[in-house]
Parts: sequence; C-alpha cells; structure tokens
Amino acid sequence: MLHDTKRSSARAAHGACSRASRPSGRGLLGLALLALVCSGAPAQGDPTTKRPNFVFFLADDLGWRDLGVYGSTFYETPNLDRLASEGARFTNAYAACPVCSPTRASILTGKYPARMNTTDYFGGRRKAKLLPAPYVDHLDLGEVTIAEALKAAGYATFFAGKWHLGGEGFEPEAQGFDGNAGGFVRGHPPAGYFSPYKIPTLPDGPKGEHLTARLTDECLKFLDGRGEEPFLLYFSYYAVHTPLQTTPALEAKYTAKAAKLPPAEGPRFIPEGNRKARQVQDHAVYAGMMQSLDESVGRVLAKLEELGIADETIVIFMSDNGGLSTSEGSPTSNVPLRAGKGWLYEGGVREPMIVKWPGVTRPGAVIDTPVISTDFYPTMLAMSGLEPMPEQHVDGLSLVPLLAGSGSLEREDIFWHYPHYGNQGGQPGGAIRSGDMKLIEWFEDGRVELYDLARDLGEERDLSAERPEEVARLRAKLAAWRDAVDARMPSPNPDYEAR
Repeated sequence: MLHDTKRSSARAAHGACSRASRPSGRGLLGLALLALVCSGAPAQGDPTTKRPNFVFFLADDLGWRDLGVYGSTFYETPNLDRLASEGARFTNAYAACPVCSPTRASILTGKYPARMNTTDYFGGRRKAKLLPAPYVDHLDLGEVTIAEALKAAGYATFFAGKWHLGGEGFEPEAQGFDGNAGGFVRGHPPAGYFSPYKIPTLPDGPKGEHLTARLTDECLKFLDGRGEEPFLLYFSYYAVHTPLQTTPALEAKYTAKAAKLPPAEGPRFIPEGNRKARQVQDHAVYAGMMQSLDESVGRVLAKLEELGIADETIVIFMSDNGGLSTSEGSPTSNVPLRAGKGWLYEGGVREPMIVKWPGVTRPGAVIDTPVISTDFYPTMLAMSGLEPMPEQHVDGLSLVPLLAGSGSLEREDIFWHYPHYGNQGGQPGGAIRSGDMKLIEWFEDGRVELYDLARDLGEERDLSAERPEEVARLRAKLAAWRDAVDARMPSPNPDYEAR
C-alpha cells in the first residue's frame, strides 16, 4: 500500500521552461527536445516532440581513467570512446560516495546519502577505533525514484543488472521498474560471471554463458518488445566489480599486450595508508572485463540504431565509485588521481561521465564544471519536459544549461560523508569541494587535509598548515552541511585496543 501511495504521488505534470536556449546548428529533433523542455508538453500532432527515451549505463567500480577517452592506453573501449565523441564528456563528475550502494541511491533519488542515512554499501559493518555510524540498509520506499517519476509520466521502465539497494520488498519492482533482470539484494554476482549465476532474478543460462553478455541480451529483448511509449532502460552492470573473471580468449589477449608494455617508469605500487595503491594499468583479467563491458554498450547502441530510435534516445554513462586500486586484487590504477574505491581522495569519487543528448549536446564537448550523481534526477526530468520535484531531488541540479551550452550551475560546494571503514583501507571521514579547493576531515582524530585540485590533481601537497583560514572556512561549511542533512557520525569503540 505504501508503494502504491508513493507511486501515485509522483509528480509528472509537464514542466517549467529551463534556462536552455536554442543553440544554433542543432538538429530538428534537438530543437524539438529543447522546445519540450521549455514548453513542458509535447506539441499535439508533432511526432518530433515526443518525450525522449533514456538509456542509463551504470558501471560498477570503474575508475576515472579506465576509458580510452579518459586516458587509458591499455584497456580498449572503442564504443564508449565513440559515445564520448558523439556527446559530452565531463571531467569533474563525482559519485556521492566512494562505495556503491550510497551512490546508487543518490542517482535514483537526487539526494545525498547522508540525508537518507544510506552512507555505506549495504552489508558493510567494519569497525576499529570507531564504531561506524548506523545506517539504513535499503532504499526507503518513501522516496520517489526517478523511475517512478518517469513511469508516472507514461514511461516504460526496465532494470537490468546490479541493484544492491535492498532485499525483499525493496527490489527494483518496488521502486518504479516494470521489469527486472538480475537485480537483487547482493552487490556482486554470487557465483561469478559465468552461468550458473545463482541470481534469483535471472534464470541460469547454458553453462559458461557470460553474465555481462546475458544481461545485454535481456536489455535488447526489452528494446525489441517496447511499445509506443517512451522508455527508461537502466542498465546497471555488475562489471567490473570482483570477482575478477574474464574469458580465456580475452585474458590471453591482454596478457600478451601487457608483456609488450615498456617497463614502468616508477613503482607499480605506492603506500596509501596501511595499503598499497596500484600505479600501472596492466591487469589482463580486468582489461578483459573492461572490453566485455564496452562491447555490451556497443551492442545496445547498435540496437538503438537498428530500431531507428537513436536520435530519440538520451544515453548516459557513469560509474558508482572509483576504480579498485588498493584491495581485492587492486586490478586498476586511477593515476593521476590518488587512491581509489573506498577513499575520499579523488580516485575514490571522481568518475567518467558521458551524456549524449542527440541534437542538443555538441559532439565531443568537454564540460569541466563539477557535477555529482544527485544531478541526474532533475536533469532527466528537465530533458523530458517534466516539472521539477525539488522536495525530492533536494540535493541535485539540472545539468541542462551545461549540456545545451547555454549557462552554468549555481552551486558553490559539493559534499561527501563516509562515516565508515572501507574494505579498501579508507577511514571514516567527510569532504567538501569548494571551487578548486578540497578539504578532507578524518573522524578518528579530527585531522584535516587541504588540496588545490587545479594545481594538484593527485592530492600530493597538503596545504592545511599553510592556509589555516581556508581550513576554518571549509571546515565550518562541512560541519554546517552535516547539521543540515542530519548526518550520523561514528562513535568511539569501547572495545578497541590499539595494536
């Protein structure tokens, strides 16, 4: 009953005009879509003004430099590189958390994880000097997800892949998705990437069938069977999360490629806290997983072309946290960024992000403005000509002005709150990015670090001792934000014994 009430309350009235102007040189459909954003309603009898379709690709644990277009010379990602050449590539896009579930919740709700008390990956409970802050281990049904908002506006919605936002009663079907292939409570494939998968929402295929390919098949079936209504296809990959597995052919290919690489100029690993961070991309199995993911994206894009709906479909690509560089095989490197998944440094939260809005985004555009995963919700509503829901996507801003090349964002700061110990060595802390300055506060001892990202992308030079006034300013902002969202904090562990 709660779910039905929530769904019926999703506001789907057509919307107010965005600030997007009509840039010159746009295609007819692009102009129609921009007109739709401004008018809030499709023009009667004009098929070019129908609401756009969405394909949202969400990778798991894929790092900022894991695509060729973002600087990788070892992994091969031609389809994603082409998508970037046809759309807009963001260089300062952030996940709302350095681990998966919180970021995934932020995308669907438009809210910071701290506001919803979904601050750790669901299932995490590590402790040390501090007891981790208590958190909610599911996406609350009281949230009106972007899937529900679009569904209320007449969209067909389909989910494929990793969910990890709650178990029974909190599955994709309870959060606005008509169909679900592979989403359940777990955050990784329990039996690995080859059938039998042991995923309760995905019947096993023939023995040895590959999970990424199978999920792609399910998405193609959805596209083939779609009706006349617009759709949201939310393809949430399990890849490239552990277990590290690929096909023998791809492993052999990249093993041979790695053997031909010149010797690394520096160390392969450097210390990061009590861990070591990989500095070189040459992991053959991970490279195979990257290729499989890229081929999957290519298959979906080819299907859109085959069906003649590519020009009617907005395509988005994002990852849920930084690349895994300090644990569990440390398969990738995020250099020049520091650290990776589970850390509040840039390697843990900065993501590759691509948006192709046919007729609107300038092909090959590069957008340097800092954005965050909470922004997808209001952006997709605006793209669809739907009314904003500021009481829901309270922490997100529409990116339409950036995508249309017609404006900027009115936002000063971006925040993170991770009051937990990560599996990858990260410590409880919080962070704020304000302009080019970034402050990290560690909760165990109150220590802070300050970095100028414009001059020090790798966060190598801590400026906190040199700029005490800046530290005080940002620390006060971070504390005020925590109070505003009622962020939960860790507490002393009475049973902790220092080693």
